[in-house]
Amino acid sequence: MLWLVLAVLVAVTHPWVPDAVWLLTHLVLLGALTHSAMVWSTHFAATILKSPPTIDDRRVQSRRLLLLLAGTTMVVVGVPSTWWPLTLAGAVTVSTAVTWHAVQLVRRLRRALPGRFRVTVRFYVAAAACLPIGATFGVLLARQPADPWHGRLLAAHVATMALGWLGLTVTGTLVTLWPTMLRTRMDDRAERLARQSLPAFVTALLVIDATALAGLSIGTAAGLALWLAALGWWGRALVAPVLRRPPRELGPASVGLALLWLTGGLVAAAITVATRGVGDLGDLSGRISAVVAAGFGLQLLSGALSHLVPSVLGGGPSVVRAGQRWLEKGAVARLTLVNGGLLVCLLPVPSAVRVVASSLVLVAFAAFVPLMLRGIRAAVAARRALVAGEPVETPERAPWSLGQLGAATSALALVVAVAGVLAVPAASSDLAAGVTPTGETTTVRVEARDMAFHPATIDVPAGNRLVVELVNTDDEDTHDLVLPDGTHTPRLAPGDSATLDAGVVGTSTEGWCSVVGHRRMGMVLTIRAGSAETAPASEHTHMAHGSDHDAAATSPAYDALLPPSQGSVHRVHMTIDETVLEVAPGVWQERWTFNGRAPGPVLRGRVGDRFVVTVHNAASMTHSIDFHAGERAPDGVMRAIPPGGTLVYRFTARRAGIWMYHCSTMPMSSHIAAGLSGAVVIDPPGLAPVDHEWVMVGSETFLGDDTSREGADEVDDTAVAAERPDLVAFNGRAFQYDTAPLRARVGESVRVWVLDAGPNRPIAFHVVGEQLDSTWSEGAWTLRRGTRGGAQVLPLLPAQGGFAELTFDEPGRYPFVNHVMVDAERGQHGLVEVSPR
Repeated sequence: MLWLVLAVLVAVTHPWVPDAVWLLTHLVLLGALTHSAMVWSTHFAATILKSPPTIDDRRVQSRRLLLLLAGTTMVVVGVPSTWWPLTLAGAVTVSTAVTWHAVQLVRRLRRALPGRFRVTVRFYVAAAACLPIGATFGVLLARQPADPWHGRLLAAHVATMALGWLGLTVTGTLVTLWPTMLRTRMDDRAERLARQSLPAFVTALLVIDATALAGLSIGTAAGLALWLAALGWWGRALVAPVLRRPPRELGPASVGLALLWLTGGLVAAAITVATRGVGDLGDLSGRISAVVAAGFGLQLLSGALSHLVPSVLGGGPSVVRAGQRWLEKGAVARLTLVNGGLLVCLLPVPSAVRVVASSLVLVAFAAFVPLMLRGIRAAVAARRALVAGEPVETPERAPWSLGQLGAATSALALVVAVAGVLAVPAASSDLAAGVTPTGETTTVRVEARDMAFHPATIDVPAGNRLVVELVNTDDEDTHDLVLPDGTHTPRLAPGDSATLDAGVVGTSTEGWCSVVGHRRMGMVLTIRAGSAETAPASEHTHMAHGSDHDAAATSPAYDALLPPSQGSVHRVHMTIDETVLEVAPGVWQERWTFNGRAPGPVLRGRVGDRFVVTVHNAASMTHSIDFHAGERAPDGVMRAIPPGGTLVYRFTARRAGIWMYHCSTMPMSSHIAAGLSGAVVIDPPGLAPVDHEWVMVGSETFLGDDTSREGADEVDDTAVAAERPDLVAFNGRAFQYDTAPLRARVGESVRVWVLDAGPNRPIAFHVVGEQLDSTWSEGAWTLRRGTRGGAQVLPLLPAQGGFAELTFDEPGRYPFVNHVMVDAERGQHGLVEVSPR
């Protein structure tokens, strides 16, 4: 139930969840279904073999399930976060739990007396043997190999987990469970057909895996066909029971429909492999895999649980019916919405129609969770009443309602039709967008490296055909390029290249790298469609203009050197104005600045020093200023300064620290985010001298629509309120110290002052490859040099500051980052280049 609830939450929030399709699929198949497979195969094995409870007692089973829970959690966190060691640990943990499960099943078989349907337990053992193999393929996939290995491993992983681990568990169970659910007699051939089909299932799986890994598409298609043939041979035992007693309850109907979805998915996979090759099975990891996971996985689980849970709770027919009464509520309507909605999702319909249909499917599935809980509650209450000798209401099963079928079908048709009508204007979202083709071709070479495309923006005359020549010039990572209509390159290993034909371009769009996590880290290619004059034309082909947002900046880096303290009275003049500044390489914004800088100038003094700061507002709006380094009543010195006005702010520094100053005009978050902040460093008494002393002011940037130098927009206050920064930086510009690194020598002492100006994000300042010798934060030492301890981060909340001291022992390039890694990836990252002494 936990995994089902999480799957529902991910489905609801999927636009904001990274790798939502992968996560949703694995919450269902690896989370809910794998857990159920462990529980129910143990239950059926004990029932069929009549083994004593001393073999694999309940406490041992619970430990195994906790191990499975831990491993599954690690996998579903590790893969989307691209933390491969966590994924590996999770796969090993899951494999350990299932192998332990297989060992206990073998123990039961060896100690059981001869009897019927031992073949069911052999199905379970064969299924459990598949999981560690499939998990190995999954771990290798998580390393994001280039094509063709990505497609090959994906095919082997899906086949081994879906057809091996889950498929063999399901087919082994339904030999006996199917007629039980239908409440009719079993086919006399059921055990024999199961014994005959098991070797065929296993052989087919071996063929699929071997040929997929070898890239032999015809062999993989043949293996899938053999698995389908084995399913048909085994499925003969299901026909007679269903003919004698067609499904009249949710359980068997849902399970039967799940088998149809499995068969359809296998047919689609076999056709894809036979016609397009093993590599194109990657296409099935998107919409089709999600639909099959829902159509097969969720329907199988909900159908089986609808029958099993009331039955296993026990208490007699009246108790079972009390529980099932809840589970049967709206059964026909739910089945209609699920299967009808999934069919709509597979059709070539507008995205709005698909969204509405999938929402109805989600509602129908989500209803199962509260109904299951109510059913369990009703069954338990009925059993207690029966034990107490009280009368138990035994409701008769209500006949299946044709009214529900009609109502659900009508509702589905209505919402799909309305969504289709509303989606008509959006039909122009295709790249061509109804533009008249010019007959010309725009060709552009794009390099993929350092989690970015170079150039990051392509300008194409509307009506031109666009051809992208993608080259992976990265040293390590695999990359690809995917467009919204599904056009994509193969996954390219370092040094590989491919050509993508985007077709005629009539509207702007974006492409991205589909490797897990890369799009979130900024690997997005913007394609801008313009007039025919956007780029120079030639007779047939011309190169597009591009802008590379990740090349070297055109402005000098912000000087990180901490200025010296001079005198005990500091007279400072500051002018507030609006200035266009480079906030990332090639990205410009109109910033609100102190003395033309964002952050403003760093002030430095000692405890007891006096500061006289004259602030002139040369901007077009009202501003103000607040110095955290002083203690003054806000009424006067922090008053509003109108355009053209001047204010004198006097304060005495009574305490040491790195203090923030900022505009305090509301909305304060936007004024700080626009650049109006800076640092005042007041040295702690007795602070030892060091060889290098740098200042890092952390800040967030919220871009507008235009990031060109000529038309740069100011801060996007809507994004500020939503806490959605586009860039996060040290000293005002993302990544600036990557191309202009700070420099030191081996053995030199370094002190880095860090202030988190926010307005919202925390900082965990970390130097990769080094440990911090001393840390000082918010007025106190948190670590002193000379102790046996060390620190890995200097943690700061917004408006907090401190410093870290360290010494580099070896030459090299040492990255310094905010270890809130999403912010490091947004730009809070730099390098210290350490040369030999």
